[in-house]
Amino acid sequence: MDVGFRRRAVTSRWVQAVWELAVVRLPAEGIPEGCDAFFPAQPVEVHPSEGEGYWLNLHSPAPCVFVMWRHEAADAAPVPTVVTLSYNEAGRMMDAGEQVEQRPMPEPLRAALEAWVAAHYTPKTRHKVRRNDPFQDAPARAFTATSAAGEARPDDHG
Repeated sequence: MDVGFRRRAVTSRWVQAVWELAVVRLPAEGIPEGCDAFFPAQPVEVHPSEGEGYWLNLHSPAPCVFVMWRHEAADAAPVPTVVTLSYNEAGRMMDAGEQVEQRPMPEPLRAALEAWVAAHYTPKTRHKVRRNDPFQDAPARAFTATSAAGEARPDDHG
């Protein structure tokens, strides 16, 4: 994937500009307009263990490509570290405090991912959760005698 960033000026006491993800596209010739930093041909890996994350992404209202990026130096342009299509992987990266942004998934990539998911992943069927019922499998006991405290206790004679 080609990944491009743009530097946007902001009014702030602490910084003059912020970097944001500008474009994510399939590899193509040339640098897209409006990109201040451009990284062509970033790898996207598809792993069988991330099947659920791909399925969730494809079944979301707007499937997207997630890009985790970092700054090498304070004033330097950001560098894309990971490009993923997995909703779960992106969530784990955000939970870890990483900078993750998203852009819409290109249609040819979406079609290829749908074919991969159809061939390699089957959504798990959800079953109704049964709460623990301590009396469901317990044998029937006869309570005939009472203890000194007045509580019923099981019959010890059978």
